[in-house]
Amino acid sequence: MKRKILNTLVFGSVLAGFLTLTACNTMEGLGKDVQSGGEKLENTAEKANK
Repeated sequence: MKRKILNTLVFGSVLAGFLTLTACNTMEGLGKDVQSGGEKLENTAEKANK
């Protein structure tokens, strides 16, 4: 019984760590996309002001 609980906790911890690392990579990519979109918007606004 205790071994089953321990195995469940270990599996849950590994899964949580994996999901955290995956989320970090996803958020990094999202940040780059948002930054790129912001730069394009800024360039368009600068061209409109000229």
